[in-house]
Amino acid sequence: MARYWICPNCGMRAIDDDGRDGLSHQQVGCAKCGFGFLFELLDDYYPAPNAAFFVCDAAAKVIACGRGVRELTGLGDKEVMGRQVAEVLGLEFSEDGDPIGTALEWGVRVLQKPVTVHAEGDRPEPATADIFPAYDDDGGLLLVLTPT
Repeated sequence: MARYWICPNCGMRAIDDDGRDGLSHQQVGCAKCGFGFLFELLDDYYPAPNAAFFVCDAAAKVIACGRGVRELTGLGDKEVMGRQVAEVLGLEFSEDGDPIGTALEWGVRVLQKPVTVHAEGDRPEPATADIFPAYDDDGGLLLVLTPT
């Protein structure tokens, strides 16, 4: 059964059966940009060209940033790495609840949530959040913010 993957660094999509590189136990990396790992999706997902990618661990701390981050937030990798994603980006979701917490706790996708980004107190930027849980033993999530 084909499984869909997306690179958090460049946004390239791929299809692979097991997420491994050939017969090895090495996780497959991005064939386009060489990023170290791909993020599994339940179905194919097409991010907007200006979307910003954030990969977080099971505690919602940023462990990797992809394309579009500086353009949306004005922040670089060093400013966001190891920090709580909702805090460093100043995320304010329009609807009640915590979509990031929901994705982490229940292991479900949370798609098309309106959000305002106040990165480090900068001017508010309206965006749409798509949140994908990690389907591995480590947990974590992929947060894709698309400016609106």
